[in-house]
Amino acid sequence: MSDMITADLVDLDLSADSKEAAARALAERMVAQGRVTDLEGFLADVAAREAQMPTGLDGGIGIPHCRSAHVTEPSLAFGRSAAGIDFGAPDGPADLIFLIAAPAGADDAHLTILSSLARQLMNTEFTSALRAVTDVETAAALIRGDATPSTAQAPVESSEEGTGASGGAKAAASAAQGAAGAGGASEDSAAASVAASADAAADTTAQAPGASTPAQTTPAGAGSAADSGERPFRIVAVTSCPTGIAHTYMAAESLENAGRESGVELVVETQGSAGFTRLDPAVIAAADAVIFAHDVPVREKDRFAGKPTVDVGVKAGINRPAELITEVRAKAARGETSAPAPASGGTPVERAGDSTEGYGSKLRKWLMSGVSYMVPFVAAGGLLIALGFAIGGYKINKAPSVMDHFVWTQADSWGALSFQIGVVAFGFLVPVLAGYIAYGMADRPGLVPGFVGGAISLTINAGFLGGLAAGLIAGGVVMAVQKVRIPAALRGIMPVVVIPLISSAIVGFLMFVVIGKPIASAQKGLTDWLNGLTGTNAILLGALLGLMMCFDLGGPVNKVAYTFATAGIAVSNPSDSAMKIMAAVMAAGMVPPLAMALATTVRGRLFTQTERENGKAAWVLGASFISEGAIPFAAADPLRVIPSSMVGGALTGALSMTFGATLRAPHGGVFVIPLIGNPFLYLIAIAAGVCATTALVVLLKGMRKQTPETTATDPAANAARTTKEPKQPVAA
Repeated sequence: MSDMITADLVDLDLSADSKEAAARALAERMVAQGRVTDLEGFLADVAAREAQMPTGLDGGIGIPHCRSAHVTEPSLAFGRSAAGIDFGAPDGPADLIFLIAAPAGADDAHLTILSSLARQLMNTEFTSALRAVTDVETAAALIRGDATPSTAQAPVESSEEGTGASGGAKAAASAAQGAAGAGGASEDSAAASVAASADAAADTTAQAPGASTPAQTTPAGAGSAADSGERPFRIVAVTSCPTGIAHTYMAAESLENAGRESGVELVVETQGSAGFTRLDPAVIAAADAVIFAHDVPVREKDRFAGKPTVDVGVKAGINRPAELITEVRAKAARGETSAPAPASGGTPVERAGDSTEGYGSKLRKWLMSGVSYMVPFVAAGGLLIALGFAIGGYKINKAPSVMDHFVWTQADSWGALSFQIGVVAFGFLVPVLAGYIAYGMADRPGLVPGFVGGAISLTINAGFLGGLAAGLIAGGVVMAVQKVRIPAALRGIMPVVVIPLISSAIVGFLMFVVIGKPIASAQKGLTDWLNGLTGTNAILLGALLGLMMCFDLGGPVNKVAYTFATAGIAVSNPSDSAMKIMAAVMAAGMVPPLAMALATTVRGRLFTQTERENGKAAWVLGASFISEGAIPFAAADPLRVIPSSMVGGALTGALSMTFGATLRAPHGGVFVIPLIGNPFLYLIAIAAGVCATTALVVLLKGMRKQTPETTATDPAANAARTTKEPKQPVAA
């Protein structure tokens, strides 16, 4: 901890009036010490973490924190605000603000120290001492653990006040009253809190922030239970938060303290950034109840299945631990338990997703699960088919099977081989799509009915739409079957016999008899519509798809456009219209990163040093059709970058459709240019969009007034300015 905070990182008179200003003020101290390399980039990471969940805690504490690539070493800055700053805590503004900065690859030791500080923030004596301290050196020492709250509040000797604990309490109370009076807070409550802490310090020594007793070694409440001679009520808890640095350990400390006060035996498993140490299975088995206080999915949650459970957010574990203990004890008394652990340990979406996601988000993830597994088949099959046409000509699809006729020295035979392998790969597209949608919903039991439904979709010519429906139906049927209570003797054959049999039969019936024909008609209508796109309609569609590709750069809207395009070519013989749509989508997706790369090259002074470095990487990302290469620029300046990108993407999409460029492969960027129809005009369409986006970005950024915050992040500009302007004295 000694290297993480120094007096230079402490501000006892923080004058910021908002959480953003507070984070900036403390971050500037880190920049001055060389602990943060890019102020704006780091603040963007802090803001992103803050957007996930407010970092204000009851008791007047704010803990903005993040892991960031712009942090050189684990660092902690502390600020004390007289007026208070709103960090979203239920009880009002925070006057103690801790900015925690961890490198993206922080090791376990550093994160353990940070977690110790987070636990110590639950110690009233510690926070009271921070409110009373009058110099930055003592504050830093207190946070590092070099000083305890009792020594930090040591009284100044006086003949009138006397010495010892009583005098310390009075001195601390006086200091707290002064601080509270300056901030307009409650003087009586602050003074009483610090005075009580000082009195307690006369008899006991507070634990330093750097020291922490593992919860698993001495469960909370174990001592009181032993004294009474009765078996205590036993609770196991899991805490976790998105970054796993602060809230995780503060919730653990709060629950442990409440457990001791309630006389229950409570053990916490903290699932933090440094990983986690699993609770002993014997401890879990002996527990009477479970508390989950988390904002990210609990890892290996099945270990706790079948017990009375309270499942809440991590801040509830910090703010109302006693209520959670009371609630879970009541559930245990009523005999309410969670569902037994499934054999698979949860579906892939449940294991990867957020516990608070609604059905809309889950539906999108289920569909994307199927698409993500399908796309490699589309890529391999599409490229092989395109290569077959390139080698053997456009009549290669009429060639006989290479099993019957293959001449090693003839190019046509190699072209036919490539084409026929690609056709076989394409034959898996719809079954894989349906199978892995069902897999995302119900895990491995969903694979069999999903693949069966996808194959039936091909048989009845329901195509891509049929595969979507079959996958969703298969997953839903399996999930329903899994909820049926069955005798223990039959559980062993459920996953290998009963579930595949019943679910495949139901899916097959629905696809063949009930919904297959309507879906096939809808698929035919979509195909006919695409084949009929000509002239203005095709151009407008290209512009619309270009807008969608550049709207969120890899997000849901981008994925909708991309999935629409890949669905069109996911057949062995796609139409020209479908291949034109695929070409337009890929071209538009290349525009944003290439345009940002060009803009940082031609007008580098409008961008920060970090953005100029990102611009170099954006050349390669854009050329490879990775739209996400423009995300750093969009995140830093969305109102200028995103509209400009959408204009360029729409122009490129429209021009690509106008020029009639075609593409069989769903990915590849410039590396599949030889397989594109009308490649020269295709490159012109991309260049036009890139130039349009670049011009708009440069124009909009040039119109922006250079604020002190903006220019401060540009070292080159600062260097040039310091050579022209004499240094001015700065008031202390």
